[in-house]
Amino acid sequence: MKRDVFQALADPTRRAIIALIATQALTPNAIAENFDVTRQAISKHLRVLTECELVIQKQQGREIYYQLEIKK
Repeated sequence: MKRDVFQALADPTRRAIIALIATQALTPNAIAENFDVTRQAISKHLRVLTECELVIQKQQGREIYYQLEIKK
């Protein structure tokens, strides 16, 4: 099920995550270091952004990197 993009962007934490990964792909741990919330909360935000197809995940070795998915 695809979530509503506007509802996903309404959350300030998710907007901050998008701003972080706009220039470079980051791991969930690297993203979580920038916030005062748990790693699990960041994972939930990333899942919502992924379901909205705003963010994609790429695996490199053992790490998963999240990057902004810009569609034209």
